[in-house]
This record gives sequence, structure tokens and C-alpha cells, in this order.
Amino acid sequence: MLPFYGVFDNLAYKVDPDGTVTLLGQVSRPVLKSDAENVVKRIEGVEKVVNNIEALPTSPNDDRIRRAAYRAIYGQSVLSQYQLRAVPPIHIIVNKGHIALEGVVARQMDKQIAGMQANGVSGVFSVTNNLRVEEEEKKK
Repeated sequence: MLPFYGVFDNLAYKVDPDGTVTLLGQVSRPVLKSDAENVVKRIEGVEKVVNNIEALPTSPNDDRIRRAAYRAIYGQSVLSQYQLRAVPPIHIIVNKGHIALEGVVARQMDKQIAGMQANGVSGVFSVTNNLRVEEEEKKK
């Protein structure tokens, strides 16, 4: 388990038939990169771990943007329901003033609102809205 995995981190993985697990994503705290690798190494059947997780650079400005984006997104009445989960499903990845939204939301409207809220944060250069919509995922 990763006890410090949170809303400002985005982790994904890919499993190859030969037992190789490739870790992907971004973390706001560098220690999470090695923690994730150590957890996966202990899983039965894993032969090799390729750790491609990016540790985001530390930046007081990015930290300010993270906090402001969190308040803007999860403080919005339509999106506040997502805040109640153990790990909220809208992940806010900030790198050098650029925001990427990752995760899954229930409706297309939620995705659009999250993007608009992130765009309204002062000091943000760009927003990439990679949120997936649950309704659309079920149709595939």
C-alpha cells in the first residue's frame, strides 16, 4: 500500500506477459517513486519492475497552484462529492505552472467543470484535461 498517495499524484502501470511491470505517472513527493517500486516488487509473479514515474520538481509556485486548484475544483458544489472518497478521483498534476487533470469522473459535465475551475486558477499557464468519463468508459 502507498499511504501517502494523494490527489497531487498520478500513478498507472502496465503488465507485460513476461512478468515485467512498468510504472508510469507523476508524483509530487519523490519518495513515492521508490515506495511504489518497492510495493510492486513484493507482488507474487512480478519478475521485473521498470520505474518510469516522474518525480515532479519542487516549486513553491507549483505548491500554491496545487492548493488553489484543489480548492477551486473540490470547492465547486457539483464536484464536492468527489472529495469524500479516500483518494479523490480527480488528480491535479502541476508541473512548472501547467496543470494536467487525471482520473475518472461520472459525467461529461463534471469533466468540463473541473477543467473550467482549473483554468480559473491564477498563475496557471495551461490546463490539459485528461479526465475520463465513467459513462463513456462503460460504452467501450
